[in-house]
Amino acid sequence: MTDKFDAFADFRMDGHNVVLTGGAQNIGAGIAKTLAGAGANVMIADLQGDKAQETARQIEAETGGRCFGMGCDVTRAEDIDALVKATVGAFGGISTLVNNVGWGPRHDDPTAITEEELVDAYKLNTISAYRMSMACLPHLEKAQNASITNSGSFSSAVPAYDILGYGTAKAALNQMMISLAHMLAQKVRVNTVLIGTVMTEGYADAGLGEAMQERLKHPDNLIGRTGQPQDIANAMLWLTSPAAGWVSGQIIKVHGGGSTVRLFGE
Repeated sequence: MTDKFDAFADFRMDGHNVVLTGGAQNIGAGIAKTLAGAGANVMIADLQGDKAQETARQIEAETGGRCFGMGCDVTRAEDIDALVKATVGAFGGISTLVNNVGWGPRHDDPTAITEEELVDAYKLNTISAYRMSMACLPHLEKAQNASITNSGSFSSAVPAYDILGYGTAKAALNQMMISLAHMLAQKVRVNTVLIGTVMTEGYADAGLGEAMQERLKHPDNLIGRTGQPQDIANAMLWLTSPAAGWVSGQIIKVHGGGSTVRLFGE
């Protein structure tokens, strides 16, 4: 008798060692839990080190997978080096990098953003992803199904004047990672998830209330709802797993169908 065909086998992450930045909560925590649940070993790095460790313990309890957390400021090269060293020490290598961390200032008046804020957004959203990629690269090149997957933003592709610094930095990330995919061809797969409006604590704090929920039912937003962290985690699982072994250099839109305009701003 032949074994029953398993359509989900290629989505398993057994034997994969993941570094995930910005994973202590919200979208990052959802990605960490999903990858650990699929069998991966996961190192959560976050500026909030205590929160990262707490999240890792919860994920281990829920999934039975190995998940650790540690503090890391991804704008500091020494912190990145310490993160890579700790991950290799814990798991024996790195096969998967998820550059999830990201943030930028919000201004109702786009002329209010300062040059310093623009530079800081670029450091956090773009340069840190490059530094992380280069620090992990010697280990990724030794791994099977090695990949770098980035949390991009829909704000990088449409007008987003209220988060100008963030959207601009994420647009730079798109270009950089497509180029990196070509540089690392046949060695490491590189992709980006273009994330739409996901209901998180951050968006709630920024005023995404009932009125904004109604605006997101605009006909150009095809699904008619905000996203959930699991929507992004599912896309990340596909792109990091062997199921996406023939996918590289792509920007995958996960934004409810999206719109030609960004609905968060006025």
